[in-house]
Amino acid sequence: MIIQEFVKEVLLEDIGRGDLFGRVAPRKEATAQVIAKSNGVVAGEPYLEALAEFCNLDLYWHKRDGEYFEKGDIIVKIIGYAADLLAAERTLLNMLLHASSIATQVQTYVKALEGTNVLLLDTRKTRPMLRNFEKYAVRVGGAVNHRMGLDDALMLKDTHMSLIDNLEEFIALARKKIPFTTKIEIECESLEAAIRAMNVGADIVMCDNMQVQEIREVVNYRNENFPGVLLEASGNITIENIRDVANSGVDAISSGSIIHQSRWIDLSMKIVT
Repeated sequence: MIIQEFVKEVLLEDIGRGDLFGRVAPRKEATAQVIAKSNGVVAGEPYLEALAEFCNLDLYWHKRDGEYFEKGDIIVKIIGYAADLLAAERTLLNMLLHASSIATQVQTYVKALEGTNVLLLDTRKTRPMLRNFEKYAVRVGGAVNHRMGLDDALMLKDTHMSLIDNLEEFIALARKKIPFTTKIEIECESLEAAIRAMNVGADIVMCDNMQVQEIREVVNYRNENFPGVLLEASGNITIENIRDVANSGVDAISSGSIIHQSRWIDLSMKIVT
């Protein structure tokens, strides 16, 4: 239901009180194709299916979610009445472009991690009201979602830590207040902070903006003393350094850039009949 509601709002943003072309367009059926003008990874299928349902269109996919495409490939064929098809054109392309661009960026990072057994995670650095949509695209690209929001894990960042006088007492109280299955993650900027976080009972320790050598020291301490604690590296992760960070021994690497630094691929829709 979330997808349907989202698509309805996106369509309304463009159509408003109605596409003026529809007032004069002939009532005839048309066929269109979305054609790739660059390489990438498809994402957006369930959103386009919801849009097609609203607009009485039929979709015939040549490439499905998660599949790679090359310049010149047909992604999807669309059949419906001309006015309905053209009214949906920009909404359809925007969703497909946005999701596929993120999925393409994500897959580049995922491939850089091949053979390391390290998970690639996203962050909450998403565009307002697009979190579900953008995090869906991350999954299609092959990465794993971090928190969806503030309500599914307790994460203590530097801003939180500045307000906590006694971390051990805070964690003990949190265990009584938050759901039993909820994990607690603590962001740490040094080896000393990471050691403290493990000793007070953190489930996950984030190595934030640490040098690779210091991350290795955190990993060694974890392995020797708290093997059940998960380690996440984050901060200034790039395609150039992600492999070095992964080889430090962490369990996961999180990066906001896989979403907000993705570059739009090039797709276009053409009427073929």
